[in-house]
Formats: sequence, structure tokens, C-alpha cells
Amino acid sequence: MNNYFDYAASSPVASEVLDVMQPWLHYGFANPSASHLEALKASKAIQLARETIADKIGAMASEIIFTSGASESNNMALKGTAFKFLEKKGHIITSSIEHKCIINTCLFLQTLGFEVTFLAPDNNGLIKTESIVNAIRENTILISIHHVNNEIGSVQNIKEIGRVAFERNIPFHTDAAQSFCKLDIDVDDLNIDMLSLSGHKIFGPKGVGALYVRNSRNVGLVPLIHGGGQELGLRGGTSPTPLIIGLGAAVEYFPQSKSIQHIEFEEVINRYDFIRNGNTSAVVPTIWNITFSSDEEVLRFVNDHAWLISQGSACNAMSNTPSHVLTAIGLDEATARRTYRISLPPYHITGELS
Repeated sequence: MNNYFDYAASSPVASEVLDVMQPWLHYGFANPSASHLEALKASKAIQLARETIADKIGAMASEIIFTSGASESNNMALKGTAFKFLEKKGHIITSSIEHKCIINTCLFLQTLGFEVTFLAPDNNGLIKTESIVNAIRENTILISIHHVNNEIGSVQNIKEIGRVAFERNIPFHTDAAQSFCKLDIDVDDLNIDMLSLSGHKIFGPKGVGALYVRNSRNVGLVPLIHGGGQELGLRGGTSPTPLIIGLGAAVEYFPQSKSIQHIEFEEVINRYDFIRNGNTSAVVPTIWNITFSSDEEVLRFVNDHAWLISQGSACNAMSNTPSHVLTAIGLDEATARRTYRISLPPYHITGELS
């Protein structure tokens, strides 16, 4: 699809990934929790995928918990931590520009009596480390700040945020759905205790993701789904072998360089009058959030290109209100309505963005 420029919302399954998944859809269908030979084959294949994902972020295989996607992983991280403190409650720090699944989970936890601080970003969509330090309380139980914003592509300084959390013995979680495989991540170097990732953002299948949990056997995270003890008892349910193997393959075959779409995009975009939102030195090159100078310029762009792009994230697509991210960085309603997200095929980006 040469006119598809909405990769931050979802990506197609790569042909290499589909090839790896295919046998497990037809022949390797045994329940990996069973005790016979076919189940053992499936279990070993899942373990290999677990090791591949763990190696990508410098973790141990036993710290990778498979889920249905980043939204479930985010819910598991936040609720699983909060539910340990149901009796005495506690305080959570996050930002006002997180993915809706983080924001809505925090709003739900507020109804249970937890306190939540939603930190405002600067005009470039960056969360200042000082604001996190100032927000910390004696009863702070978790800090959750995303790595890359899904709408404007701003890259948070999670290494510094992780250091602040580590020095104060506060668990640090990051939603890495938009950065996993795209940016270098080492959970030890970045002081990350929990990390959420998704398959369909990296040319893998929908319906699968993972949560990295440091010392997952001993952390005491409360499960959201109780079942037969799968995933160290943290996530019940029969393991979806084809999806998990597809996720591992997506990591293994993730592109290492730009596609032709990047080149074509860069050749034409500067023909138009716009402002790119975010600090360009700390924005991933695959997400362009641009505000056109006028309605006429919007029409000129739309008439020139039948590109499939979005205004805000896919989660906001059914709403008539401007994106919460755009309003948080200071855009008024009229300006937000001239703003579009163009997201290019993801690839591994070398070097630091900060």
C-alpha cells in the first residue's frame, strides 16, 4: 500500500513473519502447556521467541510475560502494581500525554482511592525530569512515562527518569509500543522495571504483546487474568503459539534501514507550508506531526496526495474533540484541526535522540 502513511497506528505482518507463523497455525496447534511431544515442541518454540525478545532489551527470558498487546501490558503494569496497595492506596505519577490506555487506567484507579499526578509536557511534548522529582511523595508507588509519544513522536529522557525512580526505590514503567525495536533499549542501562511492547507496531501480528517485568518471579505483581499458571502465574490463558512465534520473528526480521516510502515522503513534504510539532532533535524520524499554515494549505496537500494518514491517534479517531496530546502542547482547537500525523514504516534508528 504505497499510500499508507499510518504506521504508528498499525503495520502489516511482514512476509518473513507470516512464513514463520504458518506451520504453527496448521500443524503445531497443540496446547504448549500439555505434557506430550507436540506440546513440548510448541513450548520450546515459545521459549525461543521469549529469549529473542529478552535479548533485544537486555533482559532475561524469565522476565518476559506475553500478553494480548501493549494495552493489556500497560494495564497489567499499573493495576498489577496498584492492587498490591488496595488497602492503604498510594500515589502514581504519569503524564497527560500518555496513550489513552494509561490515562484511562489511572482514572479508574482514582475511583478506587489512588492518587494520580498527570504531569504536563512542555510545548515540544517532553516531560521534564524536574517535574517528576517535584511530584514524588512518600507514598508514590509507581512512575509510568512512555518512551516515544504515539502522536508527535517525542522521545522522553527515560534514562534520567529511570535514574530518579531507582534512586528513590520507586518502580518505573514505560510504554515502549512506539520505540521497541526502533530505538536501542537496555532495561538495565535505562533503569526500567517494567516495559510494555506490541507486535503489530513492528510488522508482527495483532493480538500479541509482552510486558517485561524485572525479577518477575519475586516482584509480587497482581495478575489481571487468573488461569492455569501460565506466564509464571501472572497472565492466565492458553498461550497463542502462532502469535508469540510471530512476535519473536518480527523482532528477528525488523528492518534496519529506511524504506522507499521515506525517500518519497522527504522529497515532497517540504513543498508545503507547515510547522512540525515537537523538538526535531528529540523526535523519531518516522513520525511527523505537522500543522499546516491554513485550511487552504490542508486542501492543497489532501488534493495532491491520497495518503492514508490520521489526525491524532487511532484511539481518538471516533472523537470530535482535538487530541489530548495536541491540546497539552498548547494547540488550540482550530490549529489542532489543521494538524495531521504522518507515520512512516518503522526501522531501527541508530544513535541517541535527545
